[in-house]
Amino acid sequence: MGYKVLQLKLPTYYSDDDIRLLIGKKLGLSDFSYQIAKKGLDARKKKDIHWLISIVVSSDKLSTDEYPEPKLFPIPYKKRDKTVIVIGSGPAGFFTAQVLQLAGFKVTIVERGSEVEQRSLAIQRLEERGEFSPQNNYAFGEGGAGTFSDGKLTSRSKHISSERLYILSEYVKAGAPKEISYMSHPHVGTDILKVVVTNLRQMFLKNGGVFLFNTMLEDVLIKNNRVEKVVCNNAELQADYIILATGHSAYETYRMLIRRGIQIGTKNFAIGHRIEHKQRFINMAQWGKESLPGVKAAEYRLNTTTSSGLPVYTFCMCPGGYVVPASAYPEKSVVNGMSYFMRDGIFSNAACVAGVHPDMLLGHTSTSSEILDWMDKLEGQFYNFSNNLVIPAVRAIDYINRSESNEISSGSYRPGVKPAPLYNMIPKIVSSALSEGLTNFSNKLKGFELGVMMGLESKTSSPVQVAREKTGRCPGFDNLYFVGEGSGFAGGIISSASDGVKCAISIINSC
Repeated sequence: MGYKVLQLKLPTYYSDDDIRLLIGKKLGLSDFSYQIAKKGLDARKKKDIHWLISIVVSSDKLSTDEYPEPKLFPIPYKKRDKTVIVIGSGPAGFFTAQVLQLAGFKVTIVERGSEVEQRSLAIQRLEERGEFSPQNNYAFGEGGAGTFSDGKLTSRSKHISSERLYILSEYVKAGAPKEISYMSHPHVGTDILKVVVTNLRQMFLKNGGVFLFNTMLEDVLIKNNRVEKVVCNNAELQADYIILATGHSAYETYRMLIRRGIQIGTKNFAIGHRIEHKQRFINMAQWGKESLPGVKAAEYRLNTTTSSGLPVYTFCMCPGGYVVPASAYPEKSVVNGMSYFMRDGIFSNAACVAGVHPDMLLGHTSTSSEILDWMDKLEGQFYNFSNNLVIPAVRAIDYINRSESNEISSGSYRPGVKPAPLYNMIPKIVSSALSEGLTNFSNKLKGFELGVMMGLESKTSSPVQVAREKTGRCPGFDNLYFVGEGSGFAGGIISSASDGVKCAISIINSC
């Protein structure tokens, strides 16, 4: 069997017959099979938007060498008596647990929330009745914060190609569409992620893993540089290895670890708001038309450096998505974005944030405890705006001009919005940078200033970072590891999951 790699240019709406016709013309073949290796949209010219697709053609009539299939890294299995406790079931926690389990470790995942089915019901009650659940919300519960998101599977992290390939292959096995393995900007959406998370859990249990839901970490007991016991709300657990994958919203966990001597410092992070537009406006701005056959919805990614030196950028853009109440705790107000696989909602949204260091916000060299307290206070102030889930909002043009907006539609945010001078509700150094950034973005994407700025976006990244070695192990401890977004060394589904995989491999190699 011979192989040939072709680069094809195809219209946005094409069929299998179109691909086969092109292959036949280029190679003079009638009997062949093919698979897509890479697919990306080229929208640089609005009059010529098309797909660029890398195709691997196989045929007995081709004499070229065999196509080198990408190889997954090996997970060496052997019977082991070592036990592992993983705290958190998000991407970092789950993939740490899964790889260790496949290598022969006895693994237990501890999750403060419930299964995704119960979590979904709790989120429904939150949006429909305003009933907040500390265990099951947009931040906590099975699958972590990523379960209810746009489900982007891209990463800017380097040197994780094999880990990324493994993670995507596991997602496909668990029900994600095969396209995530070759799209240049893959995503799965909340609707499919809930299915994937459920199926991954069932596979983990079938292979002998243990899942403890509604089990919240409260303390770690340390002796002779080892975590001897994990104290939870309903159990005390012991294991040879303890891996923390708590996500960056678990402030009480950070505070407990600080009390127990784990080194946690401050780092750059970002705060700002969500900005929302009608999706057809974004389509028009990016494509020159309100819809494009064969493409779900237009995306954007904007960034600029302001005169103050602060970077301003958009993050976690959700085409055809929804703004959601994403606070991790009661009487706090935070917003985030999510979308479904088809990205067919009326609106689009993205975080519009400024990168800052905690010291800039507190006015002195700050500790990790101080910035956590500061964040708590800010999120509480946004809740006090309405004493419920209604959030403040202002048109982007009015944010730029420091003027008030008249009545504003709630858009996709179900609990509702209320006009307010949002620019006065966060530190001036941040709001001034955002105003300048919005102006610059409006020059790049015509009409961007017509969007609506909403609520507080404070969870794009963590303001703190755990001291750890490359393996993920916390210095000074023999058996304590910290991975994922909560560690301050990862961000997003793929980056966090890869961080967990690397930690697992390092533990396997050490045994």
